[in-house]
Amino acid sequence: MPPNAEDAVTVLGGGAVGLCTALDLAGHGIPVRLIDRDAPGQGASSGNAGVISPFSVVPQAMPGVWRKAPGWLLDPLGPVAVRARHLPRFLPWALRFLRNGTAGRARQVSAAMEGLTSGNIELYRRHLQGTGHEDLVRDSCYVLAHRDPRLASDTGLDAELRRAAGARVEVIGADALHEMEPALSADFRAAVVIHGQSRATSPGRLMSVLAGKLRGLGGEILCREVKALRPAPEGGWRIYCTGEDLHAPRVVVAAGAWSARLLEPLGLRLPLEAERGYHVMFPAPGIALNNSVMDANRKFVASSMEDGLRAAGTAEFAGLDAPPDPRRARTIAKIAKRMLPDLDDTGLTTWSGVRPSFPDSLPVIGEIPGHRGLYGAFGHSHYGLMMAPRTGTIMADLLRGSAPNLDLSPYRADRFGSV
Repeated sequence: MPPNAEDAVTVLGGGAVGLCTALDLAGHGIPVRLIDRDAPGQGASSGNAGVISPFSVVPQAMPGVWRKAPGWLLDPLGPVAVRARHLPRFLPWALRFLRNGTAGRARQVSAAMEGLTSGNIELYRRHLQGTGHEDLVRDSCYVLAHRDPRLASDTGLDAELRRAAGARVEVIGADALHEMEPALSADFRAAVVIHGQSRATSPGRLMSVLAGKLRGLGGEILCREVKALRPAPEGGWRIYCTGEDLHAPRVVVAAGAWSARLLEPLGLRLPLEAERGYHVMFPAPGIALNNSVMDANRKFVASSMEDGLRAAGTAEFAGLDAPPDPRRARTIAKIAKRMLPDLDDTGLTTWSGVRPSFPDSLPVIGEIPGHRGLYGAFGHSHYGLMMAPRTGTIMADLLRGSAPNLDLSPYRADRFGSV
């Protein structure tokens, strides 16, 4: 990348959001450099359940979540865990989270989420076109499987939000469910089926293919750890990396859970939590799922992939620097065996990574107020894979000086107060 090109952009963070942003910029002929300490897309973007849903528009904070949270926390097999040492730092975030759990606020947030998920399947297919790897995104349904048929409803607020986004939502009984997914335990007796979804058959390889396309478009990819970001005396930004310092006229911070730490020395105080997730990979499962399937009670998702069957889930709040807890992965393996009785767990492997989560389920997108040439594209929580392509097009529009066809005020960095 020409180091002094006035329109050049450096993207900090090579996850799905950073890659899609860099791809869109390069596609418009803008010199772009992407920096990540690891191979692009091989962090949290590779470890998810692979769901690509235009209708993932249900916020984490929903009415009644405050009643369920204590039971989740007390259940050793529950979907949420908070380490005691992190509790004092977590509580202010949790209170903000709970304040978002009203019906009116959920509808507002959902509309903003739809602005980032709509068209995501088509956008991924556009990115994959001509790569020879178009089969990495496959059509499927999202099956929310329930043990208690009374809980499988298409009349609640979550179904309302999905339908408002254009989803076809259907409730099916035990017979139809087990015809759709024969490997499921007979304990599951109903499901809510969301049609019109897709799934990535290998999220990690999908990211690698996108990185290869970026290089083919002339994008530069550097494997560096970014230590600090400062305004440069000559204008633009100075990026302090391990081994060298770099200059950039414009910078997009897309560093996921590490973004707030990178921005804090600039005076920005953002309520971004590092929410650790886990997955278990079963390389020779002996069974297959035809769709992405959620155990609606335990809040984890299983999906068949190129290299086996993946079960992913849990939300563990422990701080950015806390090591993984192997017990959480073992919990997922145990639940997966209950969900899929004939699952062969020989040779299973585990993984963990951190999601960047704001208390309102929305990311920061756009120029950081008071910091010219500095942009944010981070905080996508559980929805990073799904929101990445649209975030990329929005960021490319902004950096090209073209107004996106979307109200960006819900994603402003200063929505939490002065930054």
